Amino acid sequence: MRRSFSLLSLALALSACATALDSGFTPAAPPSIDTMKSVVREISADSYEGRAPGSAGEDKTLAYLVQRFSALGLQPGNKGSWFQDVPLVEIAAKNVSLLTFTGGKTPVAAAYGREMVIGTYRTAQPHIVIKDSPVVFVGYGINAPEKGWNDYAGLDVKDKTVLILVNDPDYETASLTGPFNGRAMTYYGRWTYKYEEAARQGAAAAIIVHDTVPAAYGWNVVQSSWTGAQHVADSANGNADKSAAIGWIQKDKAAALMASAGLNLDSLTAAAKKRGFRAVPLPGIKAAVSFDNMIRKHSSKNVVALLPGKTRPDDYILYSAHWDHLGHCEKAPDGDDICNGAVDNATGVAALVAIAEANVRAGPSDRSQVFLAVTAEESGLLGSAYYGDHPLFPLNRTVGGVNIDAMQIWGPAHNVIVIGRGKSALDAYLDRALATQGRVASDEPTPEKGFYYRSDHFSFAKHGVPMLYFETGQDLVTGGQAAGAVAYKDYEEHRYHGPKDEYDPKWDWSGVQADLNLYHDVGRALANTTDWPNWTPADEFRAIRDKDRAGL
Repeated sequence: MRRSFSLLSLALALSACATALDSGFTPAAPPSIDTMKSVVREISADSYEGRAPGSAGEDKTLAYLVQRFSALGLQPGNKGSWFQDVPLVEIAAKNVSLLTFTGGKTPVAAAYGREMVIGTYRTAQPHIVIKDSPVVFVGYGINAPEKGWNDYAGLDVKDKTVLILVNDPDYETASLTGPFNGRAMTYYGRWTYKYEEAARQGAAAAIIVHDTVPAAYGWNVVQSSWTGAQHVADSANGNADKSAAIGWIQKDKAAALMASAGLNLDSLTAAAKKRGFRAVPLPGIKAAVSFDNMIRKHSSKNVVALLPGKTRPDDYILYSAHWDHLGHCEKAPDGDDICNGAVDNATGVAALVAIAEANVRAGPSDRSQVFLAVTAEESGLLGSAYYGDHPLFPLNRTVGGVNIDAMQIWGPAHNVIVIGRGKSALDAYLDRALATQGRVASDEPTPEKGFYYRSDHFSFAKHGVPMLYFETGQDLVTGGQAAGAVAYKDYEEHRYHGPKDEYDPKWDWSGVQADLNLYHDVGRALANTTDWPNWTPADEFRAIRDKDRAGL
């Protein structure tokens, strides 16, 4: 039965958000919604040109955030600097050939854009050529020793092209139980993992077979996201250890390829869902593709601000949000081509500033608090991933934290949707904070879409640091689930990643205030306890955390 909730109880929660709960929750004034408004209004203005990494909009955004953090009296978080350089490379594939498969009953060719997309992570290779590359179907492309699952067992794929299925083997399971959490996607189901594992196995090319249901988006999303310039992280070796070519192919083309090899894609897919599956070489089939790379190296920046702790300054609480957006994008009917990113994610950056301001006003907590505005989230979590690989504060001394991405502005809700609910002990902190507002936490309605692996908190989770991320719930105080569904759909169809995600003075900020208070309360509680919240015993990140914390 739903917990009772009213506008009055919400108002009380907003005015006294930090009601004392268990250890770590201390009374404090709530973060200022006026501060949030001013930041969102500023950095989503047209003059910031959509805040693309490497643009004049980045320079303006960085300068503004430093000005706000400095005015609060925070300290620069990187040895006297407010910035952490993030080396990026912009790569645009040009002169892309057909992706061809020969040696079967009939040749199969896929055209760039409408039938396949291709690219590379290699940042020092202006021309990519895959030629006479044997093709192997590797099922879901998973190597998970802890689950007794290895699609590459007994296989040498050096210089070969691997075809990979998207999502996990048990994604069609109705429940959340199974070797890969049933319907809930694990990281093994994400395309990023599949390319990483293919590279570890030595594959020359890794091609994912697109299927709308397990991918959770249509081919139009793949085509728009993978054509044109791409940002990738740079490395000392120019990412030479990555596969030379990575990409996607339409399912019907993959089926035609299998038929040419005397095989059946549906039968192979069914076999790949079962434990003990072994990869299937496509007899006689050779792959070929080539393309040029237009390469531009540049350095973007994470912004890092520190509020030192008073009694345990070597323990750290992390607040993260991405400052970047898409810059100039496809024009709206009125000619507007600036993707302002007001909701996504000027609201998250504004929340960082407001939460930092509230903590300064309340005085230092026991533990230190780090406010991290990261770059290039829209390019694949690159800024947060760089911090995870090159932390400015030890990750084994980072207690945990919160990630804030796209706070919604359609009014208060009875609930919040926790992305990855049940993964760590941070849920208990959120539940206690929600109790002060008479609200509840809800599970993700579509766990098969793998949202846990698609925002910046994941970059820290990969290194064992528990991070909390939630979204405004759809059960709105005014209008309930029906109104919430309409609001979500309207945003996704008319503003998300488009020129009309702009600041609107008519927004309803009451729901933002309630969620802002939750992020503040959870962070402040973590900053004042001696607890070290961990992942649940069976979680995929538990072993990483336990190893990292061993001996401390």
